[in-house]
Amino acid sequence: MEEGARAAPSPPPPGRKRELEDEEREALHVAKRRKELCSEFAAITSSDAAVASRFLADSDWHMERALNAYFDPPRDAETAAGRAAPACGDTGSCIDLTADGTTSNAGVSSEDSQQKEDDSNFSLITWNIDGLDPGNLKDRARGVCTYLALYSPDVVFLQEVIPPHLPLLHMKASNYTIIPGNTEEYFTVIMLKKSRVKLLKQEIIPFPTTAMKRNLLVVHVSISGIELCLMTSHLESTKDHSKERIKQLQTVLTKMQKESESTTVIFGGDTNLRDSEVTKLRDLPDNIQDVWEFLGKPQHCRYTWDTQSNTNLNAAYKCKMRFDRIYFKPAVEGGHFIPRSMDLIGLEKLECGRFPSDHWGILCNFDVIL
Repeated sequence: MEEGARAAPSPPPPGRKRELEDEEREALHVAKRRKELCSEFAAITSSDAAVASRFLADSDWHMERALNAYFDPPRDAETAAGRAAPACGDTGSCIDLTADGTTSNAGVSSEDSQQKEDDSNFSLITWNIDGLDPGNLKDRARGVCTYLALYSPDVVFLQEVIPPHLPLLHMKASNYTIIPGNTEEYFTVIMLKKSRVKLLKQEIIPFPTTAMKRNLLVVHVSISGIELCLMTSHLESTKDHSKERIKQLQTVLTKMQKESESTTVIFGGDTNLRDSEVTKLRDLPDNIQDVWEFLGKPQHCRYTWDTQSNTNLNAAYKCKMRFDRIYFKPAVEGGHFIPRSMDLIGLEKLECGRFPSDHWGILCNFDVIL
């Protein structure tokens, strides 16, 4: 061998070669997954890849923790870092993402003060998540879970849930009690945040003449010591089933009126209603109010099904409807839940290029008067 020449490196043994290949594949998988997380974070927060990467890395690539840090950073850290406030939606209102007691890293004093603040507010989401559409089902289901983690509502009403959704909800939303209205084909679900809402009892009321296996799911709960009755349903679909839909609405309203006057009742869901159908009932009973109307008919959240803005259906026609509604019957005495605001959610396309659902979800906040 000539002076200065180097011997060619010997190839690694077969076993070590396989280990190196496995490590390379794992590294590529991790890099790809982190890139996907950055894209999801950026889409939700309207930020860029650099901001997404920083917050996710600081949170050990845990999406919910990173979102909490972005939307609700410690005030001293925010001032020191000079961070810009997160962008608000078109409605001009930002959602406060506050971790509940099971995930918060704050000290005891911070948790106590936050709990006092929570006692004066109650939040609810109702959303038809379009489980019957097989397109991008996994991506859209994960998108729904991301939105639920983002807003962290006290109660969630879901419609058009399918059986594969249940294990995903149990995994991604383990801090909620999950109550399905059925477990076959498609159905409704009520989710109750364990740290805030105590389940007292539940029942399922069938619609005897439904052709679409619809029913009314009812739960009684306690929040801050106040009893509350919660209801959700997916009323009969399509224009041709108007008669059945009106019958189902009448069942809902009758059930709401039968509840104790000392209990606030909140119903939310995909009603598929046309305004003319409510008029056929001579409008709502005097003691039951449409939350959207109660809030002054805000136009930014009027239409929850909009084939022009929501392209999931690729519909050739343009149609806007207020299918998804929230009704409430306030308690005559005792604790009160007073609607404060309403906003639409699910307005951003996912990385797959589709929205989480062909419906927008509704986020509704209530003031709690003890």
